[in-house]
Amino acid sequence: MKLVICEKQIAAKRIANILSKGKFKRNSIGKIPFYSFKRDNEEWAVVGLKGHIITIDFPKELNRWRSVPLEKLVWSQPVKIVSNKEIEKVLKSFSKHDLDIIVATDFDREGELIGLETVELLKKYGKNIKSIKRARFSTLTKDEIEKAFSNLVDIDYNLARSAEARQIIDLVWGATLTRFISLSANRHGKDFLSIGRVQSPTLAMIVEREREIRDFVPKPYWQILAILKKGEEFFAVHSKGNIFDEDIAKRIYERVKGEKVAIVREYSERRKKESPPPPFDTTSFLAAASNFLKISAPRAMEIAENLYMNGWISYPRTDNTVYPKSIPIPKILNNLSKAYPDEVNFVKSKMGSVPSRGKKRSTDHPPIHPVDVPPIDKLSKDQKRIYDLVVRRFLATLTEDSLVEFRRGILEINGEKFVAEGKVTIEKNWKEIYPIREDERKIPKLENGENVKIVAIKLVRKETKPPKRFTQGTLISEMEKLGLGTKSTRHEIIKKLYSRKYVVGSNLIPTESAFAVIDTIKPYDISKPDMTAHLEKEMDKIAEGSKDRDEVIKESREMLSKVLESLRKEEDSIKKSLKTAIRTQSRIGRCPKCGRDLVIRYSSSRKRFVGCTGYPNCKVTYPLPQKGRIERTNKTCKCGAPIVKINGREICLDPNCER
Repeated sequence: MKLVICEKQIAAKRIANILSKGKFKRNSIGKIPFYSFKRDNEEWAVVGLKGHIITIDFPKELNRWRSVPLEKLVWSQPVKIVSNKEIEKVLKSFSKHDLDIIVATDFDREGELIGLETVELLKKYGKNIKSIKRARFSTLTKDEIEKAFSNLVDIDYNLARSAEARQIIDLVWGATLTRFISLSANRHGKDFLSIGRVQSPTLAMIVEREREIRDFVPKPYWQILAILKKGEEFFAVHSKGNIFDEDIAKRIYERVKGEKVAIVREYSERRKKESPPPPFDTTSFLAAASNFLKISAPRAMEIAENLYMNGWISYPRTDNTVYPKSIPIPKILNNLSKAYPDEVNFVKSKMGSVPSRGKKRSTDHPPIHPVDVPPIDKLSKDQKRIYDLVVRRFLATLTEDSLVEFRRGILEINGEKFVAEGKVTIEKNWKEIYPIREDERKIPKLENGENVKIVAIKLVRKETKPPKRFTQGTLISEMEKLGLGTKSTRHEIIKKLYSRKYVVGSNLIPTESAFAVIDTIKPYDISKPDMTAHLEKEMDKIAEGSKDRDEVIKESREMLSKVLESLRKEEDSIKKSLKTAIRTQSRIGRCPKCGRDLVIRYSSSRKRFVGCTGYPNCKVTYPLPQKGRIERTNKTCKCGAPIVKINGREICLDPNCER
């Protein structure tokens, strides 16, 4: 029997349908379905897993947080645990047969490890395995699946061992540091504080950016604007630009106000071609979904994986930004013409000589691109938007450069120079297809020596702006630059920051507990990207076959041991600073009855409320909405209760207040 192992049920059913030409039977063992058919006079079965069926953890005796020395945790060997007993039952059943195993999981580190885990379980239960092969593919299309199963290869053990090393390293680092920081803050159980190898430097970036914003002191500056008219209105700015001396700005303004005519002293035009964006890799896809569609990175990846599993787009976890020659572009365009007839016809009429390309090229998977057209009316709203984004990016990469014209005029008003600059699109081409944000400032064509009518001259006061907060898209791009995480893990790190209540809002705003944790670990290497980036490179070397898995794990333990040793030296001050910061974070205001602090508390059923720290002597409490971000305002209502902000709206905590 040929047993095909897939990562998920939806992929298993699709692969069975392709290989059997639609003539498969759905069977089940317990609650787990599998698909059987005959092909080339052989029995085939296709099984879908649910991701990893093996998890790693420390032995039970090491799970006592308070009694187990953290130094022991650093050097302890994790154990493997079968996490899905239903799948285990299915594998045991198939292990009774003579098996040719074909691993058809996603072709990346995690997929390779999932496949290897399954093979090792089958080996454990049965002795009748005749062969073990691998089907590699990047799309779940008929042509590529048939090709992959006709050209089976060996499992990439180095790739799997690299993923295994990451599992062990992240477990050891995460468990050790999380226990240290949580015990120091006296926060354990459901309220533990987590830190990790990738999570901590990522959170440190967010906290440092927020600190820059909070510490930012705006500086006033002035601009002198001339509103001009030649056919249409346009404006010019005094050549000094931003003027930080108000007296100078006023003197210039006094010289030019009331003037009626500006004289063109210089005018130039410059045309430039603007290339289409490169094909989507994972990072640029998630950034575009976040920035253009306002869909979170974890949600965008979830949708993309679903579209891939259904055979509508290519594999969404890739570092590649160069299309390989094997991509059947004409066939894809013909397919897309069913749903995007106008766009495809436009692209065919404006097709560039070669598709655009980025700087990153890899051989595992192509860039993300559409491969087929789904039933659009049956997709959810966000599925439609993500699919449309992938289609439009693909079409844009095939389309000619756009042509823009930059215009610049220097005009004189009573001896003062003003500069008018504009950008006009002459030929949109790929910009007709793909959504971009650009600042087009129109100015008319000018001629040297001509007079231009002045509509008005204004002295405008402005202020410098603080740096912008990270969006999920800009954070993922920054993580990639610094070597934090991988294409497959960055969105998961962001998801974890939200789940641990370290950040809130679509633009990532760190909470006080985030400040507390980062301020505590700031003096140590775990808050900096260098050490994490180094370990990422070492894990890449395992995948390449130039480094041994155990060697890299040992090095990571040695690094962690040094970090823990440095934390231990400052343990007392760390405990004090953490407890102070967390108490500050929870404080809402003063109790109107006894004057002690009112803080956010949680009931046994995990419902949040505000209670007095003077309990049980003082039993003042206030209810809270169970959803929404709560901010203290340091204001007190006339009734005596604190005023808080919930999702930006100020309310009195006392529900009986008539404020």
